[in-house]
Amino acid sequence: MEVYVDPDLCISCGTCINICPEVYDWDEDGKAHSLYEDIPEDLEDCAQEALESCPVDAIKKAG
Repeated sequence: MEVYVDPDLCISCGTCINICPEVYDWDEDGKAHSLYEDIPEDLEDCAQEALESCPVDAIKKAG
């Protein structure tokens, strides 16, 4: 599973980071980003929950 956080849509609310800090973190611009190019299988459920919880749909599946 690959995900991408669109920095133009991200409002820096921190929901994804609170739900799944193993996958998402802040970048140098204060926007969320994925720590992985390809998310490890054991973290996919967590990453998916964060994707579904994003209030502005800034997290997208890549590919």
